Amino acid sequence: MTKEQLFAQIQRKQSFLCVGLDSDIKKIPEHLLESDDPLYAFNKAIVDATAPYCVAYKPNVAFYESMGVQGWLAFEKTVAYIHQRYPQQFIIADAKRGDIGNTSEMYARAFFDEMKVDGVTVVPYMGEDSVKPFLLHPERWVILLVLTSNQGSHDFQLTEDREGERLFEKVLRRSLQWASADQMMYVVGATQGKLLEDVRKIVPGHFLLVPGVGAQGGSLEEVCRYGMNSQCGLLVNSSRSIIYAETGEDFASAAASEAKKLQVEMKSMLERYLR
Repeated sequence: MTKEQLFAQIQRKQSFLCVGLDSDIKKIPEHLLESDDPLYAFNKAIVDATAPYCVAYKPNVAFYESMGVQGWLAFEKTVAYIHQRYPQQFIIADAKRGDIGNTSEMYARAFFDEMKVDGVTVVPYMGEDSVKPFLLHPERWVILLVLTSNQGSHDFQLTEDREGERLFEKVLRRSLQWASADQMMYVVGATQGKLLEDVRKIVPGHFLLVPGVGAQGGSLEEVCRYGMNSQCGLLVNSSRSIIYAETGEDFASAAASEAKKLQVEMKSMLERYLR
C-alpha cells in the first residue's frame, strides 16, 4: 500500500486508528477457550467488529510467539483473514526486529514474503546494514522505533551528544539517508507529547505510528496538535482499551463501541488540524 493509498483510506473513513491485536490467551473471554483456535476466534471477532472504524491492524508478535506453533498459526490466519475480508486494511507486524544483515534478510523474508504483512517494526540501533534488508521489498514498509512510549525510553533515547543532538534525533536524521517517506515510518509514543513537534522538524512528511493512546494515557489531541501533517501522517494505535473493553460474551460489540468513539474523535481532529 502506498502512502497516497493510505491517506485515501484515512480520508474515506475519517479515521487514522490502528487497532493493536495484543491478544493474550489469559485475557480473552473464557467461552472462546473451547474453540479449536481461541486466539484466532478472538481476533476474527475483534476485526469484524472494528473494521469500519480503523485503517490498520497491528498484531504484536510476542503474544503469538508465546504460544509456540499454535500461536504462529493464529497470527498467520489472522493476517490472511484481514487480507481476504478487509483488503484495504494496512497490517503491521509489531515484531521489533533488527540484526546483522543476513539475519535481517531472513526476518524480512518471513514477514514480507511468507506472512505478507504491509509493514514491520524494526529496531535501528545496530545501524544501516541491519535495516537495509527490510527495504529491499519496495512495496512494504519499515517502521523504525525512534521515540517510544514506555517509561524507560528516556534512559537512552533522550541522551545528548556533545553538540546537544539527542539520540532519537540522530536516528531520524541518519535514517533519512536510507529510504524516503514512501517506504519508512517511525514509532513515536503518544506519551512523548510536545516532543512530537521536534520529530516533525526532522521528518515533516513521514507517517508516524503512535502507540500509547488509551491504556497508557497518551493524549490524542496533543498527538494531533504536534504530529499531524498535510496527509494526516499519523497511525494512532490503541490496543487494550479496545480489545479488552469487555471480557464477557459481548466483547466484540464493546470493542466496536470503543473503536467508534476514537473514530469520532479522530474525525474532529482531522477537521481541526489537517493542514
